[in-house]
Amino acid sequence: MPQIIIMKAQYLILLSFLLTFIVITNAFYTKRQFYSSVIYLTKSNTSLAVLYVQGFVFIILFGKLFQRIFLGQLRAIETEHLYERAWFSITETCLAFTMFRDDFNTRFAILFAILLFLKCFHWLLEDRVDYMEQSPVLGPIFHARTIGLWTVLCLCDYLFILLAYIHVMSTGASVEIVFGFEYAILLISMITIALKYSVHLIEIHTGEQWEGRGVYMLFSDVVLGFFRVTLYMIFIMVMMKIHTFPLFAIRPAFLAMRTFRKACDDAIESRRAIQNLNTMYPNLTADELANVVDTTCTICREEMQVQQCIKRLTCQHVFHKKCLRAWFQRQQNCPICRTTVLRSTPRQNAGPQPQVPVPPAELVPPPPATPTLISNSTTTENITIPQIPFSPFAMVLPPFAFPPPPLPPLDFTGMSEEAIRAMEKTELAHVQARLQCLQNVRNLLDASITSMQQFVNILPVPTTSSNNHVD
Repeated sequence: MPQIIIMKAQYLILLSFLLTFIVITNAFYTKRQFYSSVIYLTKSNTSLAVLYVQGFVFIILFGKLFQRIFLGQLRAIETEHLYERAWFSITETCLAFTMFRDDFNTRFAILFAILLFLKCFHWLLEDRVDYMEQSPVLGPIFHARTIGLWTVLCLCDYLFILLAYIHVMSTGASVEIVFGFEYAILLISMITIALKYSVHLIEIHTGEQWEGRGVYMLFSDVVLGFFRVTLYMIFIMVMMKIHTFPLFAIRPAFLAMRTFRKACDDAIESRRAIQNLNTMYPNLTADELANVVDTTCTICREEMQVQQCIKRLTCQHVFHKKCLRAWFQRQQNCPICRTTVLRSTPRQNAGPQPQVPVPPAELVPPPPATPTLISNSTTTENITIPQIPFSPFAMVLPPFAFPPPPLPPLDFTGMSEEAIRAMEKTELAHVQARLQCLQNVRNLLDASITSMQQFVNILPVPTTSSNNHVD
């Protein structure tokens, strides 16, 4: 955080303490008695506003202390995520409380501040557990802080859910329904965090990546996403029965449904990609592996050996089979060029297609073998292209495409044998020139990919001291 922002925050905190001292001193000076002074402070709107601000300052100071104990120094990305989520949470919660504006009082303000306070630490704990996969060094203090914070947050969620249930059962429907619903969602998120932390902990103790981690996390996301969507549906139905349709629940319910659908799609596509890996992509032989320019697996950054199971994708990139299996559990595309592996395979023709003769035309010089820019100024004055009414619409080509092939004539009886032979040689030369051009384009693409891989290999790896990791 910039130094100027810290100084401004300190000035605002000092100003808040000064205003609170003035308000309390004025109340005691005016009423001369403790009970009368308290009544005066609770009845004065100005005094209440100052006390609310002071309470907010105390929550911030307590949050900073809580952060120092359980999280330590926050990373920049964690602070950015915290501000972004807090803004949406405050907006949605304030929209929810418009339905219960008659219940607005001091207790309501305290419960709202506590809810926002606990939400912030739920988000920070989620980011901190995700950081485990990226951090090279994790000491025992990190695990002690993570487990301690998770335990405290779970206990708070359970206690506030129980408190909201008791209050609703004793006094009827009120704003406690919203608070109980919010804490139930937070409790589900704590289960997700516990699952992620357990998986990371297993990988740290074993010293290698767990092969079934992707499947485990995918199906965990599906199950927990189903519970989250079900909870939103129950909450919406309850609110419609006792009050009205909760507009504030539309956005989070939509996000929960979209996340659940994405988790289901990822699970299905991951299964399909793994099946394709075992059936569609061949294993490389020793001779084929010797012809590979870069034999470093991009996923695990280890050298590929002949005795290992090596797979070649349709984009001609090669990887370890176990690395591809773990990769396909999370993403269903090539790690280098991002070509999807779920495309349907082309249909195999039963036999060679019959060649259709075309009318004779003057020889058109083929494009050069070296890759050059294709111009759109090809002259076609002396080329006769018979038109066949296949479609009432004219065929429009982009400026970078090859010239269209001649369409077959309606009648082939007027062509001599010599004309057919000459036309066959001409069209064969055209096809060979186009194939050569496509081969040159492919060579250029492979060379560019190799250059990018070499550039990535020589990039300086950031040292551990430069990373702002936690203990």
